[in-house]
Amino acid sequence: LSCLIEPPVRLSPLHLFSSHCHVETFLLCLQQQSLWVLYLSVLVTFAACNAPPVPLDDILIEKTSVPEQCVRAVKVGDFVRYHYIGTFPDGNKFDSSYDRGSTYNVFVGKKQLIEGMDKALVGMCVNERRLVKIPPQLAYGKQGYGDIIPPDSILHFDVLLLDVWNPEDGVQTNTYHTPSVCSRKVEVSDYIRYHYNGTLLDGTLFDSSHTRMRTYDTYVGIGWLIAGMDQGLLGMCVGERRIITMPPSLGYGENGDGSDIPGQASLVFDVVLLDLHNPRDGITVTNQVAPESCTRKSVSGDFVRYHYNGSLLDGTFFDSSYSRNRTYDTYVGRGYVIAGMDEGLIGVCIGERRTITIPPHLGYGEEGTGTKIPGSAVLVFDVHIIDFHNPSDNTEITATFKPEECDKQTKKGDFVKYHYNASLMDGTSIDSTYNYGKTYNIVLGANQVVPGMEDGLMDMCVGERRHLVIPPHLGYGERGVTGEVPGSAVLVFDIELVDMEEGLPEGYMFIWNDEVSPDLFSEMDKNTDKEVEPSEFTDYIMQQVTEGKGRLAPGFDPYRIIDNMFSNQDRNGDGKITEAEFKLKADEAAAHDEL
Repeated sequence: LSCLIEPPVRLSPLHLFSSHCHVETFLLCLQQQSLWVLYLSVLVTFAACNAPPVPLDDILIEKTSVPEQCVRAVKVGDFVRYHYIGTFPDGNKFDSSYDRGSTYNVFVGKKQLIEGMDKALVGMCVNERRLVKIPPQLAYGKQGYGDIIPPDSILHFDVLLLDVWNPEDGVQTNTYHTPSVCSRKVEVSDYIRYHYNGTLLDGTLFDSSHTRMRTYDTYVGIGWLIAGMDQGLLGMCVGERRIITMPPSLGYGENGDGSDIPGQASLVFDVVLLDLHNPRDGITVTNQVAPESCTRKSVSGDFVRYHYNGSLLDGTFFDSSYSRNRTYDTYVGRGYVIAGMDEGLIGVCIGERRTITIPPHLGYGEEGTGTKIPGSAVLVFDVHIIDFHNPSDNTEITATFKPEECDKQTKKGDFVKYHYNASLMDGTSIDSTYNYGKTYNIVLGANQVVPGMEDGLMDMCVGERRHLVIPPHLGYGERGVTGEVPGSAVLVFDIELVDMEEGLPEGYMFIWNDEVSPDLFSEMDKNTDKEVEPSEFTDYIMQQVTEGKGRLAPGFDPYRIIDNMFSNQDRNGDGKITEAEFKLKADEAAAHDEL
């Protein structure tokens, strides 16, 4: 400084660029201007620290913390809850709401506060913090306040706003997620299940259904909830998320709840609706996709096989028959399943798909199932009907082709040869003789096929084709065939009779085509020892068959038939037939499969 300024009696910023500055150093002064700025700031600070206080004409406000969002600012007439610390300019504290453990609650602009505070609170946002300096004329003036605040005191308040509402406020709702589909909205008297987080207006959490890991379940609009929630939930869709804000008059009022919610507190609920129904509801059937042909619909008493996916109304999955890789099989209309499903499975067609929505009183009620299905839950079943039958059903026979000439029709005992394609009612293929390149051959009435097939092959002509629908009690029953036919499955056969050989009369395994020899025993007894041995008996019968004089029952092993015939003649079981034992069937009093 000495090189630029002549030593003054008193340093002053005015001297910096006065006539006292040498001309030859003027440019240097400009270059070192930053030094003068520093010098000037030091002088100002020194003066401020040593100057007497300047009287305040009005309040001074310094915003020490401002929230990112300010949904609402305080207006005259609003009710506020705030914390504060009151100090004198020297920093000595004279009062604090924190020390009392409760907020200060008051109307703004209604002369319930000192004038300076009434002005300072206007425009504040929740969670905003202000340092307010109030002159005595807007505080306690020349009188002061007892022994606490001296006369003509300037007061400093550190204020944090926690809540604001107005007596004219109602419930405010803000939906921030709307589901793509909303078939129904909450109405008065509906029963709903929802999750929520409950906070005060400053964000302080006071309760949450999520922490309890169970929904809040209640009726709406009939006084089971605080008034604000009763109103705020109306009109919601399942899956919707909304913020419900309510003043204390529609919440817990002046006294709060006695623990986590203070008196006169605004409440904010972040809600997601999971379920709704009305006690008057019945089941709802939607998304019906029925096959073009439906000759019969299910009735009470039918046995139904179906697949399903089960979920809650919000889409939460709880069960599926597909995951077990087997249908659910049950009688309908007899109480074997929940009431809603009993009703929803009536009137379905085989192959139909439908969605059945079941209210809890027709499902698992207030208790649920304990794990997968919560209490009072609406259930949604996506159902695919595989087949159904009635225990009184017979084999359904439909002729799809019949030849013009039909001299003989099949009957019990006939040996038949036929082709078939076998499937389930949903079209799933089971088996086909065409795959093997040969017919399936049986004796009708010999229990060589399921009863339904026996029925379907009776009275049939060679060349005829039939479509058979066989109920499980005439098919493979409740157990089915492992890996091939499910239990309780209705079977579908498309059959074609290729050939048939007329069987023997019932009770016979061998018959004579010609007159029976009067000396039959002697003809069999080749060695004339008065006894017919098994080899003699077998050779003789086979000779008669070869020569066309007799006929064995078709479709069986001839030697097993002959062995059976021999045993029937061997009365004493000694392995030989004597003339006394030997008798023709016509001579028998009782029927036997013998000569």
